[in-house]
Amino acid sequence: MSTESGVPVVADDVRSLDAKESVPVDLERWSLLASRSAESEGGVGELTLTFVDEAEIAELNAEHMGKTGPTDVLSFPMDDDWVPGVPTLLGDIVICPEVAATQFTDHAGTFDDEIGLLVVHGVLHVLGHDHADPAEATLMRGRELALLRAHHWHGHEPAGFRQTHD
Repeated sequence: MSTESGVPVVADDVRSLDAKESVPVDLERWSLLASRSAESEGGVGELTLTFVDEAEIAELNAEHMGKTGPTDVLSFPMDDDWVPGVPTLLGDIVICPEVAATQFTDHAGTFDDEIGLLVVHGVLHVLGHDHADPAEATLMRGRELALLRAHHWHGHEPAGFRQTHD
């Protein structure tokens, strides 16, 4: 079960919801990354960032994606016709820190970089990016790196960082 935590943070309205997880997350830090990433891409409006446990994300994955089991991140765009710079309901991003904790060594390299990548990845999906074909994947990965460099690392990515799983 998720419960609301705190007051909306920048980008008009970024709310973090926190599950009673076995893996703690810094809600303010990740809300700020989501907000800054959305703003950098021209997204202005309401964006909800939710952290849930494996059972809840598995349920959402089955209900919305038709897939079995937990996943790391799900994104739910609200308005497909959003216009950069115009306030709107951007959407919801749901992240499972427990899944992130099991995969970060084979993916982003550190737990913090994994969560950062999942937040940015989710924001980009909400704003209409996808990775269904190679050209889209290249574009999306380029935006992920640019946003992580600007708002997470404040410089170049660390050695060992990967955007794709080993």
